[in-house]
Amino acid sequence: MEFILLGFSHVPDVLQGLLFVGVGAAYMVILLGNSLIIFITLVDAALHTPMYFFLRNLSFLEICYASVTIPRMLFNLLVGSKAISILGCAAQVYFFHSFGISECFLLLAMAYDRCIAICCPLRYTLIMSRSLCLQMVAVSWAAGSLVSSGHVSSVFTLPYCGPNEIDHFFCDIPPVLKLACADTYRSETELFILIVLLAIVPSFLILVSYSQIISTILKMPSTEGKHKAFSTCSSHLIMVTLFLGTGSVVYLQPKSSSYVESNKLLSLLYTVVTPMLNPIVYGLRNEKVIRKMLLSPKM
Repeated sequence: MEFILLGFSHVPDVLQGLLFVGVGAAYMVILLGNSLIIFITLVDAALHTPMYFFLRNLSFLEICYASVTIPRMLFNLLVGSKAISILGCAAQVYFFHSFGISECFLLLAMAYDRCIAICCPLRYTLIMSRSLCLQMVAVSWAAGSLVSSGHVSSVFTLPYCGPNEIDHFFCDIPPVLKLACADTYRSETELFILIVLLAIVPSFLILVSYSQIISTILKMPSTEGKHKAFSTCSSHLIMVTLFLGTGSVVYLQPKSSSYVESNKLLSLLYTVVTPMLNPIVYGLRNEKVIRKMLLSPKM
């Protein structure tokens, strides 16, 4: 009727305490930093553009994404109670993958937005209309929900009758499948195909977009224009590399070479570090956001 999340139980108590403090501090940065970006881009009319519309949605998505795993992890580290019901585990898997898949699509939408802004500046407002931006965000959220629902149904309809210890700090499909009392080849194959489609394909399309962006930037006569364009695009590339890169390593490595402890550390990168860096990368590297932060106390 329940699973046991082993998490970092093998780590000494002192290190678990340091991990609790570190992850707790990171979660506060995630909540406050991303909330600040949402607030700033909402109240400032000058930031009501497609770029900041996508950034606002990404910040909200990062808060949701981090809140699926971090509070439970902190609770387990603090209290020591590691039991989670099957329903709770299924819910965690659903929301974790739903938000993660939505973020893949949203990062692709942001790359398309930057590509149009730099490569077709005169047609930018015509192409990136409000209706198109809303449709792209809606598709991102809907795709995450639909695909995640199918995977949760596939995984949690399997029989679980043996060991119930999940060697991870949150419920995820690979460690849960290891406990199934049935052939999991189909579910593992579906997961592999899903990751290829939702990580490799968006990564390829993003690289194609940025190859066109870089080509256009290099043709710009103004050095200041080049610097501004590179600065804007580099923030997005940093987040894409961290999120899709670490996730792909964890999910696409062969089963025989799966190292549990290294996977936990990599999982910390895309569940804790990436959402924490979002407000830092996008906020502190963006002149308009910084200016609004400095002026807001005077308002």
